[in-house]
Amino acid sequence: MPADGWDIETDVLVVGAGGCGLVAALAAHEAGARVAIVEKRERAGGNTALSTASIPAAGTRFQRAAGIDDDAQRLVEDLMRKSGPHDMEHMTRRLAEISAPLVEWLVDVAQVRLALIRDYRHVGHRVPRLHATEGCRGQDLFDDLERAVAARDIPIALAHPVGGLIADASGAVEGAVVQGERATTLNIGAAKVILATNGYANAPELVRRFCPDIAGAPNYGALGSTGDALRLGAGLGAAVAHLGAYQAHAALAYPHGSLMTWTVIEKGGFVVNRSGRRFADEMLGYSAFAAPVIAEGNEAYAIYDVRIRDLVAGLSVDFAELVAAGGVRVADDAAALAAAHGLDAAALGASIAAYNALAAGNGADRFGRTAFGLAPLVPPYAITRVGAGLFHTQGGLKVDEDGRVLRRDGSPIPNLFAGGGAAAGISGRTGGAGYVSGNGLLSALGLGWLAGRAAAQEVREER
Repeated sequence: MPADGWDIETDVLVVGAGGCGLVAALAAHEAGARVAIVEKRERAGGNTALSTASIPAAGTRFQRAAGIDDDAQRLVEDLMRKSGPHDMEHMTRRLAEISAPLVEWLVDVAQVRLALIRDYRHVGHRVPRLHATEGCRGQDLFDDLERAVAARDIPIALAHPVGGLIADASGAVEGAVVQGERATTLNIGAAKVILATNGYANAPELVRRFCPDIAGAPNYGALGSTGDALRLGAGLGAAVAHLGAYQAHAALAYPHGSLMTWTVIEKGGFVVNRSGRRFADEMLGYSAFAAPVIAEGNEAYAIYDVRIRDLVAGLSVDFAELVAAGGVRVADDAAALAAAHGLDAAALGASIAAYNALAAGNGADRFGRTAFGLAPLVPPYAITRVGAGLFHTQGGLKVDEDGRVLRRDGSPIPNLFAGGGAAAGISGRTGGAGYVSGNGLLSALGLGWLAGRAAAQEVREER
């Protein structure tokens, strides 16, 4: 405790007002704890507000109502098949096991408007298990969480960055030093502190150090992702893991800056480089495909047709807005399609013909693609210029199955929890290829839920 005592005291202090932080606060408050949230930015939301609001969950009542057979073990297998062995496998299993009750809690308690997406699965998932808001907008998901927090009168202090954690002589966390208004400093005492501060995608020096293969990509994630959890945990001896892992996206529409959802590719589209030729297997997924796009000078072109354009526009509000903004050009033949972006007409025509032959079952793809959606493509064709961007890093503090931050010797740091981008993720040790759609939100909301409940339970037991 500071010599002058605490300026404010609470049971649970949540650091960060993104999806993880808000879910942690709701879960702790529901369990009877006094909760306060501090956020360094002037606006809440984090990466949750920028996401496609898709949460993978196995065995939900929504799947059962749709006649879909699924369970946690299958989700674990799908996640591990993509990620490979890693240092957070205990969290892969834990998050899979709580994924269904988490989604149902979000709907029933937090009043988040989620529904099962049945029109697509995304690469890595063997059955439809993504649950999202209508139109797949992360801002809608966050708005629902923010309303739930407001309904419980949980205070959120915006523009209040945390300068450091306060611990006693044994290393047990007691609170935090927070910068208040007009450069004042507040010492906030807390029985438990939950770090929900995100990763380091907006810290170029950390990205260059830990994720060099994506260092050239622009950051399209939350601006507050500057590695605060690593800084705050370092002084307490916190262990870290997966610092080289990240989630990128290979289809940021140029020059619009919005996502061209990868559903366009999964429904039958493909990608060519500046020369009009394919260069990798698009079914690697939007995160894994980012590195090949970077290697092509971060300039690529999605090729599809009007059938796919119209289908996906009906599924994604963001993609419909991209269409309305002129981000999709249409042409009746390959030559006119190539002319829309100055591509080589002969090369693009040959690429479309070769791709259509593969989709019709004639031969094997040299890049390994085996699923072609609605292809062969038919005129009118559509084209969108895309580039790759970094969305969030997947490395962070090591945590146990309830989000307690661990020391290097494996013991928990008393009273300190972490979730979301602040904690090590479940997408493998390095690179972007281990990311399965929804991993970020599952880790953010799942760990927030677990940490909030565990922190409140410890508060009850210590009273």
